[in-house]
Amino acid sequence: MSALREGFTTGSCAAACALASCLWRRDGVCPLHVALVTPDGRTFAPEIKPKGTYVCAAKKDAGDDPDVTNGCEVWARAEVMDEEGPVRFRAGEGVGIITRPGLKLPVGEAAINPVPREMIQRAVRSVFPTQAVMVTVGVTGGRALAQRTFNPRLGVEGGLSILGTTGVVRPMSEDALTETIRLELSMRRAGGADEVALVFGSQGEAALRRLCPELSAVQISNFVGAALDAAAELGFVRVLLAGQPGKLVKVAGGSMQTHSRYGDGRRETLIAHLARMCAPISLLESVWASTTLDGMIAQIEEAGYARVWERLCREASAYGMARVRGALPVDTMMLDAKGQVLGAYRVPDEEEECP
Repeated sequence: MSALREGFTTGSCAAACALASCLWRRDGVCPLHVALVTPDGRTFAPEIKPKGTYVCAAKKDAGDDPDVTNGCEVWARAEVMDEEGPVRFRAGEGVGIITRPGLKLPVGEAAINPVPREMIQRAVRSVFPTQAVMVTVGVTGGRALAQRTFNPRLGVEGGLSILGTTGVVRPMSEDALTETIRLELSMRRAGGADEVALVFGSQGEAALRRLCPELSAVQISNFVGAALDAAAELGFVRVLLAGQPGKLVKVAGGSMQTHSRYGDGRRETLIAHLARMCAPISLLESVWASTTLDGMIAQIEEAGYARVWERLCREASAYGMARVRGALPVDTMMLDAKGQVLGAYRVPDEEEECP
């Protein structure tokens, strides 16, 4: 099987366009190409297209990933002030605005996520180290594309979100990904590991590296069931499944494939467990109205029901062990957006074998 081609995120495109706009202002000519290093350490050097005075565009290339934004045009314009000051952000046509609390940005802000903002800021500061700069980011046709995403449901209105945590898009072919996961697990097993951590992405891996440095971690994307199957077949004696509530709560509801196209049920699962703890209706209604589970963490803790995360971890462990028919214990650990432990469950020895 040939390797699938990787691509670059809308955040990388926006940062490259902001860099090109700054260079145009400084040098008096729009550059044909720019180059920047992504958080993943890859060099991104797209072709730049001028769309208007100091407005620079780049084509989003998602590689072999079936991304809704693949092939779209991302653009940016940098307005540089005379005085010193911060880099600020504005949503152009096709980029959404945050309208509901619970996301990573406050209400009213342009839907340009934190890592893309950092990338854009580094790009701007490489040209204008101290001056105040307003960066407007847009996506041609983004308003229509956003209707094919979860943005309207999440309270992001008017367009797409500018996303990315590594700057790189990794292909999401299911066959290729599950085979890659199995191969990586096989390598870890052949290297002598008998326990392994399964994480959903790079943020979970970074958190586990700090919290459990003795465990090797394998990224499994959304493929919980396939990864557990492979771990059992390869002879691992214990697995730790770790990640943020958005994924693990789905597992606690019985989902072994956590991609949104296979279903959701996060709110319903969390509400069911809070109700079993006799949580007040007001808290259950708040969970129902929330755009993300991360947005409910503080409110649940303030209400005195933080143990719900441990209950959910135990339930996720039970579903994980049912998947592998008790072949190995499946521990769980739920992490918040900062990589701190919300709840955890370790399967006791007497539960390690099914009757």
